[in-house]
Amino acid sequence: MKKLKLLASALFLGLSVSAQEQFTIEIEPLVIPNAPGVQSYTWGVTDDNKWVVLGGRIDGLHQRQPFAAFLESDNNKLVFVIDPVAENVWFSSLSSLPAPIFEQLQSTNQNFHQRDSMLYIVGGYGYSNAALDHITYDKLTAVSLNELADAVIAGNPIDSYFRQISDPNMAVTGGYLGHLDGTFYLGGGHYFEGRYNPMGPTFGPGFIQQYTNEIRTFEIFDDGTNLAIQNYSAQHDTVNLHRRDYNMAPQIFPNGELGFTMFSGVFDYADAPWFNTVDVTSTGYTVNNNFDQLLSQYHSAKLPIYDTVSNFMHTIFFGGLSQFYFDDQGVLVEDIDVPFVKTISKITRDSNGGMTETDLNYIEMPTLVGPGAEFIPDYTYFYDNEVLNLSSVPNTKTLVGYIYGGIESTAPNIFFTNDGTQSAASNVIFKVYINKGEASVNEITVSGDKVMNLEIYPNPVGKKMNVDIFVPLMDDLIIEIYNMSGALVMKTVKEVETTAEQDFKLNVSDLDAGNYYLRVQNGSYTAQKQFTKR
Repeated sequence: MKKLKLLASALFLGLSVSAQEQFTIEIEPLVIPNAPGVQSYTWGVTDDNKWVVLGGRIDGLHQRQPFAAFLESDNNKLVFVIDPVAENVWFSSLSSLPAPIFEQLQSTNQNFHQRDSMLYIVGGYGYSNAALDHITYDKLTAVSLNELADAVIAGNPIDSYFRQISDPNMAVTGGYLGHLDGTFYLGGGHYFEGRYNPMGPTFGPGFIQQYTNEIRTFEIFDDGTNLAIQNYSAQHDTVNLHRRDYNMAPQIFPNGELGFTMFSGVFDYADAPWFNTVDVTSTGYTVNNNFDQLLSQYHSAKLPIYDTVSNFMHTIFFGGLSQFYFDDQGVLVEDIDVPFVKTISKITRDSNGGMTETDLNYIEMPTLVGPGAEFIPDYTYFYDNEVLNLSSVPNTKTLVGYIYGGIESTAPNIFFTNDGTQSAASNVIFKVYINKGEASVNEITVSGDKVMNLEIYPNPVGKKMNVDIFVPLMDDLIIEIYNMSGALVMKTVKEVETTAEQDFKLNVSDLDAGNYYLRVQNGSYTAQKQFTKR
């Protein structure tokens, strides 16, 4: 697993900002016999480029009924070793492991990161025989990838290649674990205990769900025998860090600083996907409210690409779930049920820090597949922070990695009718190619004139709020305000007389001081903004 060394201080020395390098994305299916169908799993790569796959689920989208959701029988209880070049698969049962390790490793939505040849796994959600309930595991497990893969291939015992400790700060599922300069960053996620039940305790078993609302940072001491969490701290933000099941990708920022961006994710306090993003560096985090991510709003395969010629940072998202998508006529469509989509989208940060989003349009996923999938790099052209160095890629069609697994659906919206037959865990692998030097054709930019473009001020507000909005349809505006617990606290309707920019005042003097969400609906279009009442 060879990566390119990234020296940020030298990378930008003498950089001349010019036109960005041109490239297109291509994908090709690769069917490997006996490759498992799995989604929301954990992976690592050995020194000889074999994949080690742990955890996740072997079923499709979770069902709504508590008795059928997240069944223990659909946990992935095996460790798989996959050679994508020789197209071989080996596996071994995890059942011989000590119960605490076995239980965590068959959980779903674990947070994980590979440092050298050691895979670190944090948290995860699933049924625990010890607790006789579904829990979020408070575990950190270290996995020796090379030795484990060799043992699985040879059919030898695997128990000695796992070590585990407990720590309550590791009890997180659906977050993201990154690593930068010796420090681990555990961003977002939540703690979930009990049976999933969208109707709440009134109509069945209850549960405990607590978003972390944090970026947790710590170091992992590991001498090959002993494990420990050191120098733990947390940055807390109940508004902007209240997200899970999202994409957090390593980034190279315009000034050469290394870090991550927390893209979109679910759910805000009005039970809608997030639109803003959060940039994370070693000095803290910055919320970007000047850019709305409207495509690809759920955990999916992602590919970060850095262009040294222009100092542009691209992030590609493959399929998944999205509140917005472009139809066959290039019209931006909103579906508040957040359906499965075939969209392959790109977010570009330019050399000045400006953000744009495009639908690649010339290419899409061949089926409704993507949630819970992963991009596994071919590390030949990647920096050691797992960002692809576009300049190192040859001027020809070049394999840069693979998309594997995830949920494949038979229809865009299946959640409310899901009985377990409408989706499945995919076992298809897609080879991902960069074709450099070929201009991207037919990309559609997500521009403000195709959305409602809601603006509110002043913020914080005292008695009256100014609302500026583009109205796309001749339908009434439904204006709602929600508190941070998701409760509707105010609703009014405004007649629409023209499809154009409109501005009006909204009296919020009766609201208590605190944080709120303003949601405006106009037919099939919805826009929302967070504000503070003084």
